[in-house]
This record gives sequence, structure tokens and C-alpha cells, in this order.
Amino acid sequence: MAAARFTGVHTVAVPVRDQDAALTFYTGPLGFEVRFDAELQPGFRWVDVAAPGAATSLALVRAGDGLPAGVDTGIRLVTPDARAAHAALTDAGADVGDLLLWEQAPPMFEFRDPDGNTLYVTENPAG
Repeated sequence: MAAARFTGVHTVAVPVRDQDAALTFYTGPLGFEVRFDAELQPGFRWVDVAAPGAATSLALVRAGDGLPAGVDTGIRLVTPDARAAHAALTDAGADVGDLLLWEQAPPMFEFRDPDGNTLYVTENPAG
């Protein structure tokens, strides 16, 4: 049996209670761009945001009973300067964890969006 062929990850869903508030956070302090924002049917809005130039986007989907907000997304964002990103998010009032500076790993930290969803940031100088 042949395996399915995949070439990447297009979009990862992040459950949010208020799509407008989430959009303000993701395009403000995170500097993401809006890739798509439309009501696809009455009561069903699809919002895609992404880091400029990134191949993978985040879909800010409305949270509900089967998809609660306030989760550990497991999403790892990449930055060329973790210290600067940590300072910028802290200055913006985001809920930011400690900047971790381990000898055997790149600088990294976690933060939570306004819905309490946890995302991670790791430094990659090429990133």
C-alpha cells in the first residue's frame, strides 16, 4: 500500500472566544498578517493569520463545546531574536513566561493569548 504524500502543514486551528479580539492580538503584538477573513455562511466566520512570509497560517476559529479555548496549542513560533520578542510581548501586556536560556538549546519562552491558549517561541537566527 502506498503512503499518502504530503508536502507541508497549511493551517493550524487556535480556538478563540472572540475572533475580533484574537485578531487584534495576533495582528498587533505578534505582527501577523491577515490572510483570509470572511463569513463563509451565516454565523461561521473563518479567519486565517500568519507571520509575514510564513507557509503555515493559524485559523482563529470560534471556540465551542467540542473545541474549548485556553489550551496548550503545541504551536512553536520562530523568531530571529527571542530576547527582543520576549521584551516586545511583555511590553504589550501579554501573559509571557520566563525567557529560558539553556546552554544546550536556543533561547525560548511561552506566552498565552487573550483566550489563555499557550504558544511557544524559539530562537532561530535564520528564522
